[in-house]
Amino acid sequence: MDTHLSFNPIYWSVQDMSLLEGKVIIVTGAGAGVGKGIALEAARQGARVIVNDIGVNIDGSGGSASPGEQVVAEIRAAGGEAAVNTDSVADWGAAQKIAQQAMDLYGRIDGVVNNAGNLRDVLFHKMSEEEFDAVIAVHLKGSWNVSRSVAPHFKAQESGAFVHMTSTTGLIGNFGQANYAAAKLGIVALSKSIAIDMQKFNVRSNCIAPFAFTRMVDSVPANTPEALERRKVNMRLEAGKIAPFTLALLADEAKHVNAQVFGVRNNEVFLFSQPRPIRSAHRSEGWTVQSCVEHAIPMLKSSFVPFELSRDIFTWDPV
Repeated sequence: MDTHLSFNPIYWSVQDMSLLEGKVIIVTGAGAGVGKGIALEAARQGARVIVNDIGVNIDGSGGSASPGEQVVAEIRAAGGEAAVNTDSVADWGAAQKIAQQAMDLYGRIDGVVNNAGNLRDVLFHKMSEEEFDAVIAVHLKGSWNVSRSVAPHFKAQESGAFVHMTSTTGLIGNFGQANYAAAKLGIVALSKSIAIDMQKFNVRSNCIAPFAFTRMVDSVPANTPEALERRKVNMRLEAGKIAPFTLALLADEAKHVNAQVFGVRNNEVFLFSQPRPIRSAHRSEGWTVQSCVEHAIPMLKSSFVPFELSRDIFTWDPV
């Protein structure tokens, strides 16, 4: 279920306080759910928006321009400026066209939200190569394709911001999503690398793990009492509430925020830790297999990270 966001010009107009006034923002996967909410709010904040969506089903089947066109129509009806794009982020050449469309229409690009996604949930020992590759292609390769296509423009103008969507499935863990977890944790590393390589051009890159009840989440089977109970909680997670923090990271007022990993869940915003050494073992004469087993592992054991899933960490109801 995708949260519907009101975009009624009676409720707001482009004359409202606009922190993204004059900026050009590309939002991928913007035809529904989290991406739609971000595109609508970006326009409300004064940005001109490229609404990218290929209009396919969760499994990649089908394809239609209508979801993106509907979002563009809502933006224009409220007095905003937007254009639809139906190129696939998973294809290098197509991703180049997304950036080029923004440049052709608006002459610049100021922000990118890599939100496009898909799912092929299967237990690891049953997962096929196609099921793995399909998810990596959209999430990880898609984020690379779009970011890399925009990078020269950011470099030339010496400004720009990326926000990439990661997930607690990658940061913490989840059942039946090895492909999705690998892609989402890979996005964190990609984002950090972009931040490191492009900081001298005043380009920043951050990640958000969104908690939202979208059609992707709705597609996950709930065939146990526990899963049904989790679904009830998940249904309270509003897709539209991911947008404000996402767009705050694209605002000039957040120029000092770089290489971070955040989470957004309804009215909660989280800052995630990143891997750092937490305990060490030293042996002046060096290590052998035997001494590692007898000494190194026992020395480190008390600081092992618990074997937990995302739901084991976020145990409280959404605020």
